[in-house]
Amino acid sequence: MKVIYDDESDTLTLIFKDDDIFESDEIKDGVIIDYDKQGKIISMELLDASLQIADPKCISYELKETKQAV
Repeated sequence: MKVIYDDESDTLTLIFKDDDIFESDEIKDGVIIDYDKQGKIISMELLDASLQIADPKCISYELKETKQAV
């Protein structure tokens, strides 16, 4: 997964899969979802990100710990 914040356009993009965009849908004002040919989500774009996120330049990444089988 890739996260891109464009300060100039104030856009935050989350890229889940590096593939060609077949279709895009604005599901709410300023929230755009991109789909591949199979209809699977490949990316999400958030417009006016600084108005919706406390600090769009700061990213925290967390892996949920799972229990190991014994």
